[in-house]
Amino acid sequence: MADGGVPVRCPDCLREHLYAPSPLPCACGAPMTAPVARGAPATPVTERSWADEWVTVRCWACGHQGQWPRPELDCDCGAVLRVPVVPAPGAPVPDRSTAAPGTAAGDTAARPRPAFRPVTIRDARDAVTVAALYLRWLGYLNTRSAARRPPSGTRITARGMLAQVDPGLRRTCLRDIECLWLTAVTGTDDTPTTCAFFSLAGYTDEARARADALDVPLFILDLTGTPQPVNTAADDLIANGA
Repeated sequence: MADGGVPVRCPDCLREHLYAPSPLPCACGAPMTAPVARGAPATPVTERSWADEWVTVRCWACGHQGQWPRPELDCDCGAVLRVPVVPAPGAPVPDRSTAAPGTAAGDTAARPRPAFRPVTIRDARDAVTVAALYLRWLGYLNTRSAARRPPSGTRITARGMLAQVDPGLRRTCLRDIECLWLTAVTGTDDTPTTCAFFSLAGYTDEARARADALDVPLFILDLTGTPQPVNTAADDLIANGA
């Protein structure tokens, strides 16, 4: 990509912008940017669905292929534009034959985890994005939207993980914690499922007490985009990862 970004024209007002997607961290720590399709027309966002919010991108550093937030651009005319992307070309996978003794080829869990790179939270979508990125940072790489929506917020699933994100302005209550935990323990997947909660407004005292009793990790999302652990279960999840 040339310095300054890729030209993107608004189909509503025909104004042209130079757009460069913001880098986001892969689980391996490498900065990732979605491959913007040069010359392809942008489309206004008129309605949202989970499938349209994500694009498959392959990490240039470790070769992992995962789902990343689809780039968007706010035009001065008020339109929100979905910037077209193309699948990343086949990136060379680094040679793991020189891995440290006792480390299996391609085993990222044995390497020290890099620092999490925050993403500023401006709206509910950003809160879900931060939670998904944080789960990937913990080692839950294939995050996606849960098929069943909770009464409030959004649920994210990965192999062995069910997480709920509450971007609302009310504190998360006891019932929210119990519903998440019950859904996790009664799932049909053969893989044991851990659950975790991410809240923007925090938790009631009853919710924190029940989460401690059920060993549910709790995190608070601050606006700088760095989830903060609230209880011991969250500290343990950070320490051990997936």
